[in-house]
Amino acid sequence: MAKSTPATLALQKAKVAFDLHEYDYDPNAERIGMQAAEALGIEPARLLKTLMAKAGDEIVCVLAPSDREVNLKKLAAVAGAKHAAMLAAADAERITGYYVGGISPFGQKKRVRAFVEQTALAFPKVVCNGGRRGLQVELAPADLVRVLDAKAAEIC
Repeated sequence: MAKSTPATLALQKAKVAFDLHEYDYDPNAERIGMQAAEALGIEPARLLKTLMAKAGDEIVCVLAPSDREVNLKKLAAVAGAKHAAMLAAADAERITGYYVGGISPFGQKKRVRAFVEQTALAFPKVVCNGGRRGLQVELAPADLVRVLDAKAAEIC
């Protein structure tokens, strides 16, 4: 299977060093991020799930450790909105250009504001989706923040 995705191309264009990790994606997994972490033998706290949400009227990208849940009140507060909600899967796919289970924060069709759980930045490397099901990219958290212009905050 091709390893080049809009996400990996965006990282290459930004001159980011990253490693690719492939695994057998389980479409029936209850928690996709946890399944990826287990399949790759990576601690769930540093494997970030990519979620798409709506904060007020704005679509945002949220990166959270795969073993934690996003607190929507905290997300709304850091986004400067009164409320926040997760997007429906079909909306997330339409907006990002990726399929659920393969949504990467990098190379999305439309660039949106990104928020990352600040505790994840303590790791020397973090892992997030590489733009297709069964593909993850590992990179320095500083590169993730820089490329996405992400705001680190307590969102879980």
